Formats: sequence, C-alpha cells, structure tokens
Amino acid sequence: MRTKNNSLSTRKLLIIGVFITVGMVFILKLFSLQVVDKSYVALADNNALRYVTQYPARGKVFDRNGELLVFNEAVYDLMVIPRQAMKRDSLDPFDTVTFCHLLDIDKASFSERMEKAKNESYFRPSPFMTQVSKENYAHIAEVLYRYPGFYFQTRTVRHYPKSIAAHTLGDIGEISKGELEKDKENEKYYRQGDYIGKSGIEKSYEKELRGVKGLKVMMVDVHNREMGNFMDGEYDREPVAGKDIYLGLDAELQAYGEQLMVGKIGSIVAIEPATGQILAFVTSPTYDPNLLVGRERGKHYKELQEDPMKPLINRATNGTYPPGSTFKSVVGLIAMQSGSITPATCFHCSGPGSLPIKCTHHHGPSPDFANAIMNSCNPYFYESFKATINNPKFGGVKKGYEYWKDMTYKLGLGHKFNTDVPAERSGNIPSREYYDKMYQDQWNAVTIRSLGIGQGEVLVTPLQLANIAAFIANEGYYYPPHLIKCFGDSTAIPEVMTTKVDPGIDPKYVRTMKAGLRTVFSGPAGTARRYEMKDIAQCGKTGTAQNPHGNYHSNFIAFAPYENPKIALAVIIENGGYGATWAAPIASLMIEKYIRGYTKREDLEKRMMEGRITYKNER
Repeated sequence: MRTKNNSLSTRKLLIIGVFITVGMVFILKLFSLQVVDKSYVALADNNALRYVTQYPARGKVFDRNGELLVFNEAVYDLMVIPRQAMKRDSLDPFDTVTFCHLLDIDKASFSERMEKAKNESYFRPSPFMTQVSKENYAHIAEVLYRYPGFYFQTRTVRHYPKSIAAHTLGDIGEISKGELEKDKENEKYYRQGDYIGKSGIEKSYEKELRGVKGLKVMMVDVHNREMGNFMDGEYDREPVAGKDIYLGLDAELQAYGEQLMVGKIGSIVAIEPATGQILAFVTSPTYDPNLLVGRERGKHYKELQEDPMKPLINRATNGTYPPGSTFKSVVGLIAMQSGSITPATCFHCSGPGSLPIKCTHHHGPSPDFANAIMNSCNPYFYESFKATINNPKFGGVKKGYEYWKDMTYKLGLGHKFNTDVPAERSGNIPSREYYDKMYQDQWNAVTIRSLGIGQGEVLVTPLQLANIAAFIANEGYYYPPHLIKCFGDSTAIPEVMTTKVDPGIDPKYVRTMKAGLRTVFSGPAGTARRYEMKDIAQCGKTGTAQNPHGNYHSNFIAFAPYENPKIALAVIIENGGYGATWAAPIASLMIEKYIRGYTKREDLEKRMMEGRITYKNER
C-alpha cells in the first residue's frame, strides 16, 4: 500500500513540475518579447509608429561628353493609412468638406481615392495624391496634423534640362496593375503608387536606375505629428541611390538633328562604327520630354496620343520602310561573297527602257560594279540579285534564295538587335515559305525581282540601315547598335553590346563597296555629288523608295571620313521624294557638324532647317 502511495506522490510531483516548467518558459518568453526584444514592441506599437519608405534618388543620365540629360526634382506624395484616417468618433468626425477644399478636389474624388487605398490595405500607407508641388505642399502641411492617417512622403520626378531625345530617354510613371502583378511573381520590389520606367532608357535600365529603397520608422503622437525616429533610428535603413548612366549619345548632335527634322516626318540614326554606340537617335515629329512629368502627365500623354502626326512613335526603331536603292549595298555585297559577280562584272542597261526593271539614269550600256554604285543602276543590281539566287552551286533558286536571306540576316536585317534600344521592330526579309504560299511554289528571280532594288516585301528600320553603313565603314564587322556608353560606377555593360559581329563577308569585297560609296559623293555622276566637302571624305548611297501612300520616301546611308570613319548614319524622310533631295543633304550636314563641331554650309543648313514637307494629315 505504501509503495502505491509513493508512486502516486511521485507522479503528482512530476505533473506539478511539468506545469511549473511550462509556466516558466511562457514567463521567460513574455519577458523576452516585451523587454529584451524591442522589435516586438515596435509591432505592438504599430498604431503609434509610421513606417515611411525612403525612396532612393534615381540615377542621373549623361551624354557621352558628360552633359547632363536627366536629373531629379523633389515632389511630395500625400499618403494615407485608411484605418487611422477613418478611426474617428462622433465627437470628432472627419471633416471631409474642409479636407477636400484644402486639396482642391471634390467629394467624389475623395471617396474614389480613399476606396482605392482601402483596397490596397487598411493598415498600410498608400498614395492618396501624388506629385504635390512645393507650393501646395507648404500650404497643406501646415494643417495636416488635423487629419490623422495622412502624411507627406518625399519623392523625385525627372527633369530634362535640354528637352531633347524624348523617345530615347523615355519617361517614368505610376506602376500599372499588370506591371505590379508581374513584379509580385518575381522581385516583389514595387507597391501600388511606386514609379517605374515606362519607355526608353528609363525602361531598359529600370533596375540599375531605381536604386534600393530605405525605411524610416517614425513615432507619431495622437495629433498625427511626427515625434522623432523610433529607437533613435535603430530600425531605419538608408536608401541606396540608383546608378548614373552615360549614353553614347552626343547631345549637341542630337539637338542639331532634331532642328534639321522640324517640319518633316522621319528619322536620323547615327552610330559610332568603332563601338556601335548610337550618337544621335532622332525621330520626327518629337515632343518635349518634360511634358510627361508631374500631375499633368496623363493629360499631355493623351494629347500626344491623339495628335494626327503621331509624335509618340519612335520612327527610328518602330518605323519600317522599303530601303530603296540604299539596299543595293547589301545586294552587291552578297552577290560578290557568293561568287555570283566580281567587281569587274558588267550587266547591260538600256536606261529607262530596261526590262524587266527600268533604270532612272542614262549612264552607258554596260556598267561595271563601281559605275553601277555611283549611278545607282537598277538593272545592274537586279541582275546581281538574280545571279545570286540562280547560282548553280546552291542547287536551285529556292536554296539560292535561302542563302541570300540568311546573309541579309547576318548583316543585321530581318531581326532585332536585342540590346538596350527601346521598342525595336524586326523589319521584314520574306522567307522562302512566304513565296511558296503566295505563288503556289511557282516563283523565280523575275517573280521577286523588286527585292534586288530594295522594294517589294523587304522592310527595314532606320536603325538597321545605319548599322549597314557602320558595317561597311568598318570593312566587314559591326557591334550591335546600343545606347549606353558606361555606368557611372564602372559596372560592365552587357556583353552582347561589346561583342564584334562578323557576318562572313570577305573584307576585300567590303572595301570594294566602300570605294564605290565614296564615288556617290566624289564621282562625276555621283547621286550626292552636290554635297561633297573638300576636307571631309564622305561615302554614301541614295535611296528613293516607292510609297503606296504618297510621294517617294527620301533615304540615304553614309559614313565619314573614308579612313577611320567616326560616324555612320541613315536618314529617312517620309514622302521626301528623291534621296538626294532631303535625306542626303541632311546626312551630310550631320557628318559635318559631328566631325567639325560646326557647319560652314550656311545656305544648305538654312534650306534644310526651314524646309517643310506638307503631309496629308496636316491639310
């Protein structure tokens, strides 16, 4: 019996001991939470603390010479925490009428904004009114203590001191629902109301430019007034500024190109051949990038969107055009590389009486390659194209065509470069399958003869044409065209932009083409001879592209100087007529401006700047 009682007593003591131990654990844990670990105090005091996101300064943007193109200006976002704002009793109701008057909004707008904030979170801050000016901020901040749950947060917006290169620089705006959903699946960096790069460099380099957010934990009294940093800033995090970016763009050349393009629709793309950096990226019509900054951004964007001249379109990358005779440089290079012609090859030309393609020049019956380039002979390059795809070594016209198409692709046509260039289109080099379907497998060189002179289904962007000029300038290679020169902190730029591309054209043939393009300026019958300069050896090719919607497009590719070229470019003027009428003189002036730093040909400059082309949608 005594043994049984001892057993029960031991068991009782054991149970009591377990309860005491568990109790001690809970007491120690509570002590730790409430006294030792202050982070839980912060959570408990959530209604007395304000967690303010510290937005980093967005990286600045400079041109290749260190000229500032984009910097930041301070604005203020009015934030709201719905739970705190609506937690009012009957003795102290929220004065909606006075508050709306203070912000210059109506009651419907107040309700809409508050509802949006509630949908985001009852307990976390959301933007109530964004980008409040300094003047309005001072006026509102004086009395904001009367409205618990509301406070100001400093933000920055972009400013453009030179008002150039709007499409290249791009803009920032409030993150969209779609962008927010995409971010939630990946980084989870953004919140509703955050700004994000919407276009141009701002979009291409969003991660580098945006920086890293910080956090400030502030104590707030019952009157909504900040009382200082919680725990002397122990839980604060400093923001990290975004990286500065230096572009290959030359601000002075860009501004000059935009002046030349006033009153015209089209684009200018200039590239530094040695690096692939874009020197000028002009699209016309354009707009002041400062229009898409601040609270009026939406209004101005709508106006630009509805403008019949379509200034929001970046024609340098989004415009696709028949290249016209500028494409003869591509046709000639591929024909020589395939062994289908040599520089000494002659083809018959009967001038305007030639068949199946007419020539626009009377230049003798049997031009060789050099004369054909100088005179832009249509029959010569049709015959060169025909000789290429009919070359017996390919085993048939269709296989010959596939070789020709593959070579155009290697030269940078028919696809995107996939660098940092915004809103890029592929252009079009039609496939063999396309013609099989169109002609029920019954087609040959005559059927698609327009390709030989840059017409028909072939389409290119001005960027792609400028790259062809850079390839010839370099005598057989190119770097994919790109906008960035370097980051301010010396971070390496993506490898794709520094990797030399060799399309597989023998340099001796490229040198033959280069010499031919020199005669376009220097030759007695050169189609751009009127724009020759004695001290700058220019090379180029005119193009007059048929356009079903009006007058011909005026096209031109060029580079200079002949030895060690510093600039290669393409100019396209929609409905501008012959290539030598508008595109060639504009290209020549751009070359002179970049190489000299100024222009001597004042009469030509004045004529180009004051010249205006009338377009159908302007009438």
